[in-house]
Parts: sequence; C-alpha cells; structure tokens
Amino acid sequence: MKRTLTPYIFLAPVLIGMVVFSVGPIIVSFLLSFTKWDILSAPQWIGTGNYTEIFSSRLFWQVFSNTAYYVLLAVPCTVVLSLALALAVNRRIRGIALFRSAFFMPVVTSMVAVAVVWGWMYNPEYGLINYVLRAWFGVRGPAWLQDPVWAMPALAIVGIWKAAGYNMMIFLAGLQSIPPEYDEAALLDGANRRQRFFAVTLPMLTPTLYFVLVVTFIGAFQVFEQTYILTRGGPANATLTLSYFIFQNAFQFFRMGYASALAYVMFAVVFIFTLAQMRLQKKWVFYK
Repeated sequence: MKRTLTPYIFLAPVLIGMVVFSVGPIIVSFLLSFTKWDILSAPQWIGTGNYTEIFSSRLFWQVFSNTAYYVLLAVPCTVVLSLALALAVNRRIRGIALFRSAFFMPVVTSMVAVAVVWGWMYNPEYGLINYVLRAWFGVRGPAWLQDPVWAMPALAIVGIWKAAGYNMMIFLAGLQSIPPEYDEAALLDGANRRQRFFAVTLPMLTPTLYFVLVVTFIGAFQVFEQTYILTRGGPANATLTLSYFIFQNAFQFFRMGYASALAYVMFAVVFIFTLAQMRLQKKWVFYK
C-alpha cells in the first residue's frame, strides 16, 4: 500500500498546482461565459446571451476578419521564410553557427522591445523604413501604423520577423534528420537540385511542416503584443484582433462574462483548425 501511494505523494504538488492554476480557471471561465459579470458585483446568469451577442455583433465579425487577415498574411510568409532560412543555414561551412544564432536572435528578444524598435522604424517622418524608401528608391512611404490599409501588414511583418527564427530551427532539425542516402540516390539518377528538393526533401519534411503549420497558426491567431504596443486596435479598428478584443472587454470594459465567451469562441476556432489538420495530414504528411 505504501509503495502504491508513494508516486502519488510525489506527484501531488504538480497535480494540485495544475488543478488550481490550469484546470480550475478553465472551468470557472467556461461558467463565467454564461454570466454577466463586471467584477464589482455578483455574476448574473444569462445563459447563452453572451454567445448570441457575439455572433450578432458587427464589431465581432470585423474583429474576426481582422484576425483571419493577419493569419493569412503571417502564416504562409512565416513558413516559407523559415524554410528558406533553414535551407540556407543547413550547410557545413565555417561560421555557419553565427548565422544560425543571428536568425534565431529575434525569438529570444522580448516582444515589447521588438515592437518598440519596429514602431520607431515605422514612423512616417523619421523612421528607417520610409527613409530607405525615400533615399534609395525615391518613393514616399505610407504612414504605416496610422493607415488602415498598411497597419495590419505592418503588424504581420513584425510577427513574421519574430517567429521565423524559431520555425527555422524546427525545419533545420527536420532537414538534418533526413537520411542523406535518399538525396544521393536522386543525384545518381540525374535529378537536379530543384527536383531533389520537391521529390525527396519536401516529402520527407512534411511531418515537420505539419507541426510548424499548426503551431504557427495557433500563435498567429492569438496575436496580441504587437496590437497592444503598436496600434491599440487602430486606426478605425483596422488592427483590432480577437486577443486584444478579449483584453478590452475584460480589463477595460469589465465585461468578464462576454470576454470569457469570446475566449471560448477563439478556442473553438483553433480546435477546429487543429482537428481538421489532424484529419487532413493523412493525405499529405509522409512518415518515414
């Protein structure tokens, strides 16, 4: 009996912490999503009222379309750029570790610091980007973060720059796990570099690509820091994303029940996408 209980005694602190700080808040927030609660007064049960309001709100659909637009901008570009970087640094040459470290540096840099620097670079009058456009190409750059057309692409560029290094390392690990015999056999058959990449490397890399796609989508759909630091959802709600909308309702408007319902809508979208990818992976992911 004592031997049976010993593992559970050692696991108890972790299990208690998980229940108190993870499982407990999930259950409480789900119950709060069916209430009207402003923190100051007791919650009032309103059933599915919050969800009805969400799906009948024009602002919510604008926020959702903004978030989808960000995902469509950020995810493909991040995946393609990170794969290109991984292919570039997958070489055994002197000093390659320096390039890998340089590309990975944005990942370990605080998003607050990154956003502040990019905010300066985006400044329409004295920012680096518009200065280069004006001095090198004779083009007058836009007011990046103040223009409803350019604000979301500007945020996406920050997100791509920040996340590409992490995905690069994942792709690099995937590339180095591919047995070299496959590439050598294709080379002996007369395949050029492009043919070897699409016929050998990319199919063997699909498990890694699947992981990167799912993780990048989840991260992009939850974008918050860039919006909070650079635009606060503006201009004219053009960069109001779902995570920031949840933050606004919870901590600015004190609509905790509504914010909880929004959080579960976000969870549902991410869950459906991930489930769909799990089902579709059988058609395009090839395991060794």
